[in-house]
Amino acid sequence: MRKLNFALSMAALALLAGPAAAQQDPNLARNLVANCANCHGTNGKAVPGAGMEPIAGEPKEKLVKKIKEYRSGVRPATVMHQISKGYTDEQIDLIAGYLAVQK
Repeated sequence: MRKLNFALSMAALALLAGPAAAQQDPNLARNLVANCANCHGTNGKAVPGAGMEPIAGEPKEKLVKKIKEYRSGVRPATVMHQISKGYTDEQIDLIAGYLAVQK
């Protein structure tokens, strides 16, 4: 029983530490941006002529605003309104920051 209580306690602590621990992962932003590659190309560099807007090098504030507008439904979209709902504000900030420095 002690082992079970200990394991449950450790699991609870891990869940509580999750967001803080995730922020320490130097690859987190890159990993989140990998989801964007399906439409916007690797690191936001869309293939010219593919019909999708490149997002690499866009100002961070502009990207944050756009993603949050998709998430809230203010900006019309085909799938971005669904995709953006899966991200926290902190994750959106990481995504936008990563994409902003891509050339």
